[in-house]
Order: sequence, then C-alpha cells, then structure tokens
Amino acid sequence: MGAMFAGEKSGVKRLPDVLVVLTTQWRASALGFSGDPNARTPCLDALASDSLWVKQAVTPHPFGVFARAAFLTGTRSPANGVRDYYDPLPADARTLAHVFGEAGYETAFFGKWQLFERDPDAPVVGEAHARVNVPEERRGGFGHWEGFESGFLLNDPLLHGTGLPEPTRFEGYQSEVLVDRFLGFREKRDSRRPLFAVLSLDAPHPPYAAPASGVEAGEPESIRLQVGTTREPVERSTARRELAGYYAHIEATDRAIGRLLKAEKAREGWGECLFAFTSAHGDMHGLDGKFRKGWPDEGAVRVPMLIKGVRSGVDENLLMSLTDLGPTLLGLAGVSGRLGRDGLDLSSVLKGQATGPAQQEISMPCVPPFAKQCPFEWTANRVAERTEVFPDSGEIYTIEHAGNWDFEA
Repeated sequence: MGAMFAGEKSGVKRLPDVLVVLTTQWRASALGFSGDPNARTPCLDALASDSLWVKQAVTPHPFGVFARAAFLTGTRSPANGVRDYYDPLPADARTLAHVFGEAGYETAFFGKWQLFERDPDAPVVGEAHARVNVPEERRGGFGHWEGFESGFLLNDPLLHGTGLPEPTRFEGYQSEVLVDRFLGFREKRDSRRPLFAVLSLDAPHPPYAAPASGVEAGEPESIRLQVGTTREPVERSTARRELAGYYAHIEATDRAIGRLLKAEKAREGWGECLFAFTSAHGDMHGLDGKFRKGWPDEGAVRVPMLIKGVRSGVDENLLMSLTDLGPTLLGLAGVSGRLGRDGLDLSSVLKGQATGPAQQEISMPCVPPFAKQCPFEWTANRVAERTEVFPDSGEIYTIEHAGNWDFEA
C-alpha cells in the first residue's frame, strides 16, 4: 500500500496533485508577462501572478528528444541512454512516473512522447511517426498513457495508448485535443490517490504556418524583432514570417492551457496542487543569424518556468534546469525517492532556505540530421551573465547574455 493510503488512514495531510505542462520550442522571452510585445498570453500571465517565475531556467539540451529524456529521468544525455536523435529511451529507464507511483500516486501522460523507436528513413513531419505504436512496457512507467510518438501534427492528431489500442484520429487543434483528453480522464477518475500527470504539447513547434485554432497570424511586418536579430534582409524576412505563425500558436496554446487551468481551479485541492509550465527548449528565430534549436545561445537554451504551489514572485538568480524540475517537484510534494544522477532537488532553494547551484551544465550530444540546426556538438557551462562553450572541435568561446530580451524599436 502506497504512502497516500497510509496517510489517509492516519489523518496525515493528503499528498498534492502534481501537473506539468511541457511545451516544445517556446522560448523563455515569448510571454506577455516577460515583456514580449508580440505575445498574447493572458492565461499564462494570470498563472504567473500566482506562481514563482524561475527566470534563469534552461533546458539541459536544446533539442526535444534529449530534453524530454533528461526531464523524465533526471539524468542528462547521453548517460540516460539517449545520445542520437533516433535513440529510444531504454526500456529499463527509471522515470518520474516510477518514483511518484511508488509513493502512492496515480500517474498519467498525454501527448508527444518521441522516446520510442522511429524509422529514420520515414518523413519526420506527417503520419509515419505519429502512427508508431508505443507498447505499454515502453511508456516510461506511466499508469495511464495516451499520446503519439512524433509527427508534428499540430492539427487533428493521432493518439493511442490506454483504451486506444490503435492510433485514432481526433479532430481539432492538438493542444486543445490533449487538454480535452486529460480533462475527460480527470472527470472519469474514481481513485482517491493523488495524481501526477504530464501534458506534453508540440506547440509552438514548426510547422509555423499550420492553422492555430482560428488564431490568425499577424502581418510579418508588424512583428517586433529582438535586439540582435540578423540584419541580412532575406533572413530577417524569414524570421518575421515564421514568428508571425509562432506567436499565433502561442496564443492558441495559451487559450488551451487557460481551459485546463479554469477546470483545475474549480477542482477541490487546487490550493495545494503543484502546477508547472515549461518547455523542452526555445528557438533562435534569427538571433545572431541563427534559426531553430540546438545552439548554446539563450534563444534556444532559456525556457519558461512557472511553478505554482511554492510562492509567488520572480526568482531572478536561481540557476535551474529542466533536469532539476522532477526532483524539485518530488521535494515540494514531500515525496522521497531518488531520480537520476544529475537533477537537483531545489525545493529548499525555492522556499528561500538554501542557495542554488553556481552554474548550469548544458550540451548537445549529437548533430541531428535537419537543416537550420546547430551543426556541431558542444558542452557548455552557463551562469546568469554568460555561457562558456566548448565545441567538439574548434575554439572555446563565450556568449554574453546582456540585453537578451530587448526588442527593436
């Protein structure tokens, strides 16, 4: 019998629900409350007023498959078994689902997995990878699992998993569909166990021109570019065009998250619930002439990090990684159990009772076979002011962080 049931019988305070919304390619600056003049995010802005914003949060690896593996295992790549883009998460990997489950939690996962075996010769965008059926024993230990391997289908996604033996089409915008599926699962639950759940969303990942649930993309020329964006005319035009679609998907996904938050706030236990919003990585969008992810630069590495349930405000200095999020949520929930070798339990730091780490370790363990991405492997040490980058070949160099979120007039 888990800790939850022992607690109920002895009158010990019930363990809190723990919910994580993990998006993809949402850079840290692209939010209304962070000062981005292009971002329309009223729902997340409202969440920020009731949460702790960890402003220096980063991904351990600015590429989705590596970042998700590190988040779920508390161990960075390649030590977690994922070194190359097409490497699956090892079948015996210990994840957050295992640790929460052992503490008496019901565990659930909805959305993008990208941690099973994929055909590297199949198209990355489309139904081929979305139709890959992830077997139950490869779903990271989650008791309820409903998702898709990959495919980047921002609309009309294919889902399979618990109760869905074969990939099944669900009409609608992916972020909204996944929120609907989670809320349906929530309503049908008859368990009194606490819940640990992850909603893993594709948006605002490319294709940026895909429909965004009725949110019209703005005119490219109306987009305010960040200081440091390339001055090369063709690249600036590309940045504006892609950002127009990017911000439409941000607005649409903010609305979907808003529906989730409205339903959760109406539920008993919201006051104790731990709720985290973050992203696997960011996107350069023309900064320093670079696009997409994989780079050690702030546009790719910095991620949004809101944690509701500890205190409200902004932590300007805490160096926290996505790898730390799992152990920290375990600590905040009062769950004992070790996760991985790299993630730090920063719960005492968030409560103001301890000092955080002196630096963050980030890396790209391989060069994925896609255009516009960083073309070299690297490791890096990051502090708030700068990042020291160690390429696999070539000279060591430093990236200064001053003026990162300033926008052109």
